[in-house]
Amino acid sequence: KGIKGMQTLEDDFIKDILMTTTHHYLMFFTNMGKVYRLKTYEIPESGRNSRGTAIVNLLQLAPEEKITAVIPFGEQESGRYLMMATKKGLVKRTPITEYEHVRKIGLAAIVLKDEDELIEVKCTEGEEEILLVTKFGQCICFNEKDVRSTGRVSMGVRGMNLIDGDTVQSMQIHSHGRYLLIVSEKGMGKRTLMNEFNCQNRGGKGVKCYKITEKTGNVLGAKAVDEEDE
Repeated sequence: KGIKGMQTLEDDFIKDILMTTTHHYLMFFTNMGKVYRLKTYEIPESGRNSRGTAIVNLLQLAPEEKITAVIPFGEQESGRYLMMATKKGLVKRTPITEYEHVRKIGLAAIVLKDEDELIEVKCTEGEEEILLVTKFGQCICFNEKDVRSTGRVSMGVRGMNLIDGDTVQSMQIHSHGRYLLIVSEKGMGKRTLMNEFNCQNRGGKGVKCYKITEKTGNVLGAKAVDEEDE
């Protein structure tokens, strides 16, 4: 039996619906740049209306450590990559096989500078277009090949040049949806065609994708969607 969604893992916000099987491993990436691994069957199965199991009962997380992404890991994963993004605009691309032997107690997934955090991890096929969206409504699109593949314990490179006070709120994959849905702190939403974001070199300031006003507040997050999604 598969597990669809893991929205009740403590108060953490898992951004993607997850489909997996009991024979897969699940890799849990945290804001502190660590990765943990569990077999899917180690997570107690529960009903649709149940509250779920606190993640701290399954993983040895440090205080203030929160899950930011969950990636299933099965067989025949060679040729795929993990793309990571941090709050301060760094990105890192690493072959997924580098994380094949993660221990249950966790390992470093990325080297972070002071006050930086890992905010998103996506699995790619090596030729995806990556979008970064910031708190102040900027967006940059670049090809993942612009990010040189590095090993597990590395810092990554500049994905986006941020102005003072701005932070990356979301990383999305162009092919994961026809539209980019952006949501603000005060509950406003905006849907824009992905094709309106032209690719450029990584490390730039990007383009304005959301007009920040007193009514909207800053950007809270972004998601690649299609018209039939809810």
